[in-house]
Amino acid sequence: MLDKKKEHPKEKTRLHVRNKHRERYNLKALIESLPELEQYVSLNIYNDESINFFNPEAVKALNKALLKHHYQIDNWNIPPNYLCPPIPGRADYIHYIADLLCSSNYGKIPKGNLVTCLDIGVGANCVYPIIGHQEYGWNFIGSDIDQEAITSAKSIVESNPALVGHVDICLQPSSNHFFNGIIQEDEYIDVAICNPPFHSSQAEAQSGTLRKLSNLSNKKVTTPTLNFGGQSTELYCNGGEARFVNDMIFESKQFATSCFWFSTLISKQSNLKRTYATLKQVGASDVKTMPMGQGNKSSRIVAWTFLTKEEQKTWANSKWNKIV
Repeated sequence: MLDKKKEHPKEKTRLHVRNKHRERYNLKALIESLPELEQYVSLNIYNDESINFFNPEAVKALNKALLKHHYQIDNWNIPPNYLCPPIPGRADYIHYIADLLCSSNYGKIPKGNLVTCLDIGVGANCVYPIIGHQEYGWNFIGSDIDQEAITSAKSIVESNPALVGHVDICLQPSSNHFFNGIIQEDEYIDVAICNPPFHSSQAEAQSGTLRKLSNLSNKKVTTPTLNFGGQSTELYCNGGEARFVNDMIFESKQFATSCFWFSTLISKQSNLKRTYATLKQVGASDVKTMPMGQGNKSSRIVAWTFLTKEEQKTWANSKWNKIV
């Protein structure tokens, strides 16, 4: 028996104001863009049309439809057992980064190929470069330590003409580095973004997955599902998010004049204190924290720069506001 139809808010107000996903998914429009999605749509217990988020193929089809409908990406796929990221949350990060650049550019968002963004850990899905280029025209460098992820991301770029020449996918040769081996001498990056591994071990990652699935189904789940899968490098690392971000901050100091803004997601609020302390230790000249939220989940972006106010103005004037 179907439960009484659930009342849904008309707008997801916690998402960024420019996010295209603030309203509920328009499944009819998405199916028109990607007919294969229709086979996964059915009525849920609230008598609403939805997909089964436990079915990895359904989740992948939804992502394909969202990327095609909203971002004109005709060809997108990921290998089995790689993360299938929620598109609305990924879009939020990009829009907040646009606001960050806007704050450094006299209130105007710099657009087009005058902006280069480095995505640390681009993953097999290549979603941040897709959204960033299609929304703002930015060029991207996507790095990863996983060769299969690199192959997948390159395939996505090469099979979508809109991305060709604007997204460069690079293998990071060392799992101990973030910028070394990627940022070349005399290369200038406007902003670096990163969605770090959240957990500190495989056991912790699996526990988090089961908790997420249990919350979705309102009952205890004891077996992970592939759509909440992910390779080890996507999910966990020694020391977890706190250690990862800490190491990234220390290395960023070496590229103080090569990158305007560095940024990372911080999922655990308890990691902020250590993050701020490390940023103070390395001498960041400016630190910004941007709250984010989706549903009941809260997160934030921490961004930092080593450039002085005068150096920031010089960068904006010479790079973003030059006549081309």
